[in-house]
Amino acid sequence: MAVVTVHKAKTNLSKLIARALAGEEIVIARGRQPVVRLVPVQRAPPKRMFGRWKGLIRVGKEFFEPLSEEELRLWEGRK
Repeated sequence: MAVVTVHKAKTNLSKLIARALAGEEIVIARGRQPVVRLVPVQRAPPKRMFGRWKGLIRVGKEFFEPLSEEELRLWEGRK
């Protein structure tokens, strides 16, 4: 954790931002008193779009049919 003064933070803001984006925790202090922490903004994960794959993937009727005894045996790892 790096602690810098307000004056140093003003002077080196771009470098401090780069360090924070790289994962370093930067604390800005007034004199010896820590007052704020510089951290990257957490981006919200992209929202799900239902139906996005519609028409691109097709599942045949055979997908829903029960597996044959041999296929089931292979699937379960039995000899």
